[in-house]
Amino acid sequence: MLVRDVMTKNVITVSSNTSLGDAKKIMKEHNISRLPVLENGRLVGIVNEDRLESVTISRSMAPVPWQVFYLLSKTTVKDVMVRDVATIHPDATAEESVALAQRRGVGALVVVEDGKVVGIVTTTDLFNGIVNRVLGIGRPGTRLIIPDAGEGKDVEKVLNVVNQQNIEVITMFTIDLPRSLRKELIIHLGTNDVSAVVQKLKELGYQPQVRNR
Repeated sequence: MLVRDVMTKNVITVSSNTSLGDAKKIMKEHNISRLPVLENGRLVGIVNEDRLESVTISRSMAPVPWQVFYLLSKTTVKDVMVRDVATIHPDATAEESVALAQRRGVGALVVVEDGKVVGIVTTTDLFNGIVNRVLGIGRPGTRLIIPDAGEGKDVEKVLNVVNQQNIEVITMFTIDLPRSLRKELIIHLGTNDVSAVVQKLKELGYQPQVRNR
């Protein structure tokens, strides 16, 4: 899965001379929490809702309405934006984007191609786009957790059993467990009746655990 598959396109941006008040208004109108900042079409920074709030308060020891209004109208995005923006190419893998976001400690990456902002991808986008699909969240069916079945030959045996029953495999993955020398196989099947599969697996020496969706 690539970044372009999960990113938000048609990104709302602002110029660096946009006032904090206008920036807050734009965020509210579009229900977003961050704005890439452009100058002559070039990315020069990013500002988020939390930063706008913290700057507004920090610049007035005891903010009163007229002080807050003055700050919002006179201070520009350029004065408070983060200039070192974490960016990524749309053809980067989703895994690469997760690693970059974690390394930079940010909640979003601006997607840039040929010097132009073409999208933005948030950690929420990545979570929904990757984790939900891998885990089959929201899909009906039954999950089987099969200890010590995460190696190649074991996976093949389990899949043979499932295929013999003509059952759809929605998702499947392996995971290393703490203090275990072998991997656990997690397989999400598109049916509520897995009794035949469970029986066959037990005959092969496995101990599948059933988790209904």
